[in-house]
Amino acid sequence: MIYLVSTPIGNLGDISQRALDTLGSVDLIASEDTRTTGLMLKRFGISKPQMSFHEHNELSALERIAKVVDGGGSVALVTDSGTPAISDPGFRLVRRAIEAGWKMTAIPGPTAFVPALIMSGLPVHAFTFRGFPPRKTGQRRRFFEADKDSAYTLIYYESPYRIQQFLEDALAIFGDRQAAIANDLTKMFEAIDRGPLSELTKKFATITPKGEYTVVIAGKQ
Repeated sequence: MIYLVSTPIGNLGDISQRALDTLGSVDLIASEDTRTTGLMLKRFGISKPQMSFHEHNELSALERIAKVVDGGGSVALVTDSGTPAISDPGFRLVRRAIEAGWKMTAIPGPTAFVPALIMSGLPVHAFTFRGFPPRKTGQRRRFFEADKDSAYTLIYYESPYRIQQFLEDALAIFGDRQAAIANDLTKMFEAIDRGPLSELTKKFATITPKGEYTVVIAGKQ
């Protein structure tokens, strides 16, 4: 049995009772970062074997998981935060489970782009989640070009190291659209900046970004 378990994106109070019950019952927990997951498990008094499962070892880790599941055991997959396979490891495990006929279920929970979207003030009836764009400017601008004519609200993730370049490229490709930038969601210093891309670009040029960002941009009108 495979369990895809969503975990808090910052506030541990957001974990569900079902997630805790699942993590406490499985034979093995596959973690994007065993240290991060270990701290969370300790906080809730859960002691279970862990194994690393991240983008650099997915193929080899899948074989270990296969041995557990084929032997009648259960495995829970968790990422550092949020929902597995949403801009995090998990897609290959899901495909393997489907191909192998393993029983599988998802334990729903936090995902950063949902609160960012509903608090953005931008249309929520139709949206496109695009995850992390390419790191290099040329590739990132071509990535944005694919969404340029979309009427749907656009959602991206970005790191603090590239958020300024992201905004400059977004302004160049999309024009001065309305946008919202969410940071530290669910945490004490949660912040959402809203306004035209030109204003947000100027603002972020004057600060030191910290933590990962969710950027919501209006679709083409």
